Amino acid sequence: MLTGQTLYLSGQIPLNPQGQLVEGISAQIDQVVVNLRAVLEAAGGRWGQIVKTTIFVTDLSNFAEVNAAYARHFQPPFPARSTVQVAALPRGAAVEIEAVAVLDIAP
Repeated sequence: MLTGQTLYLSGQIPLNPQGQLVEGISAQIDQVVVNLRAVLEAAGGRWGQIVKTTIFVTDLSNFAEVNAAYARHFQPPFPARSTVQVAALPRGAAVEIEAVAVLDIAP
């Protein structure tokens, strides 16, 4: 949803293009990033314009993997981030990420 120059990206789960859930927390995070990037770019945005993410995980013991993936996919200054443990996610996913981007900032 685009409001002014702010784009709100709905939460993405780790489904590959064939609609299959990928396995493993690290691979799931990577797939979620691919999915978020596709939605962002389709709306005319760029990865560096993300200013906030919310990460939902079913097990906070995976926090180290979440941090490692975040460092792989985002560059300083990192977007603001919240990480929340939830009881369950759609399709049995271990992670879901939603984001907010401001389209008028340079990446």
